[in-house]
Amino acid sequence: LLTPLSLSLSPAACAAAEAPLRWEPRCRQQLRHLQDGARIAARLPPRLEGHWVSTGCEVRPGPEFLTRSYLFYSNRLFKAHQFYYWDPSCREPSYSLVIKGKVRLRQASWITRGATEADYHLHKVGIVFHSRRAMREVAAWVNGTSGSGCGGFLPAGRSWAPGALYEVLSAKTERDCTAALGFAMHELSLVRVEKHYQALPQPGGRLVEELYLGDIHTEWAERLHYRPTGYQRPLQNAVHHVHPCPACGIIYRADEHHPPILPARAELPMQLSGSWVSTHCEVRPAVLFLTRYFIFHGSNHTWEGYYYHYSDPLCKQPTFTIYASGHYTQGIPSSKVRGGTELAFKVTQARVTPMDQVTVMMLNSSEPGSCGLTNSWHAGMEQDITPTNGCLALGIKLPHTEYELFKTEQDARDRSLLFIGERPTDGSSPDRPEKRPTSYQAPLIQCAGASEEFSKYISLKYLGKQDASGNEALKPLPVAFLLFIALQFLRWD
Repeated sequence: LLTPLSLSLSPAACAAAEAPLRWEPRCRQQLRHLQDGARIAARLPPRLEGHWVSTGCEVRPGPEFLTRSYLFYSNRLFKAHQFYYWDPSCREPSYSLVIKGKVRLRQASWITRGATEADYHLHKVGIVFHSRRAMREVAAWVNGTSGSGCGGFLPAGRSWAPGALYEVLSAKTERDCTAALGFAMHELSLVRVEKHYQALPQPGGRLVEELYLGDIHTEWAERLHYRPTGYQRPLQNAVHHVHPCPACGIIYRADEHHPPILPARAELPMQLSGSWVSTHCEVRPAVLFLTRYFIFHGSNHTWEGYYYHYSDPLCKQPTFTIYASGHYTQGIPSSKVRGGTELAFKVTQARVTPMDQVTVMMLNSSEPGSCGLTNSWHAGMEQDITPTNGCLALGIKLPHTEYELFKTEQDARDRSLLFIGERPTDGSSPDRPEKRPTSYQAPLIQCAGASEEFSKYISLKYLGKQDASGNEALKPLPVAFLLFIALQFLRWD
């Protein structure tokens, strides 16, 4: 299900909306930057060789807090470290996994454009505990499983041995005790490497290489079997990474006996007011590419969201856009995810702009009265779907309430980031408190504060070209072809 906060607007899709939108200059600049997909190079198949590391503390569904350090060799072998923690700042290590195996790249993915499918084989997995508490908990999980030879993984009452490595998987002995940890390396079955240049004061910029691996299913019971169609937070090349990156060197130098302890960071109060925009073209499971732009009005707790959808991994070929608005509740600290804030969002209004003829045909063939005015859709023309209580063809129902998880942070360059809860992998909506997310989507960056006024109104259908006098001219953006199969996955209820 595509839910209000999972909808995305991209610069191009944004640019295609007919209605005038209010844009602060920095927000417009960020969207224009996202449109310049030519600056991103993604080779097929990618080159995996090298050392790839997390750029900060990661949050997986559960929640689980971890950092990763993956080393790929030219002979297809790999050695990966996953460091797990008790806390969302990755300063209190719990246990570390060292994973050895082999990966083989296959063909380009037929499902996720721009990705490469891969096969992998695990040779062995070892675990090192960093506290007695961690050893007791993991031993209880593993000893309670029915896996072959796992019942006596750690004898009851055995004392903690700092630095001792215990084998939890061995291909030679056919012993696998990893299920109790919720461990799988299916993330290696979908890979993508992107190269771009980080803007710096000096000409040329700095080369940045990012490794995108498959996403982790949001349901614990499904993660051992799930084959990804989206990505998780990317790793960056240990040599070619964004600067500054305080965590990169610490994680690069770590091993299973010496887990990385990330620098202490002050917890920021949740301050949503202002405008927030995507930092890159985002990918969701079920073949969705998008960018997002949100405006939060703290004075009356109302919000607006622009979701730009595309058919390509560079977000250059718009398919449709959605504008949604409503109100949200006062946030309270999350009892499940330390550092997170729980809110409820209600969507009361929505508008849709189809961007190509395939989408137009689909909407015009929808059941009368179920999605705007019957047989009235045209490419590039926005239509209000509030009177029909949403749009059945796109799975949008109005009004609609979602239970959300938010978090704000500052990055190494003191920019404000907003993390919104990860969408359920199965496409459903977090429409009940028990379905509230326990992990996050890619962060948005603040492009305008609460007190900043929008400088002018512009139509996003025309963005970025200058005329002979140096003023911004109106340049229509191209209309993209939408893979119809992608729309079959869309839901929003």
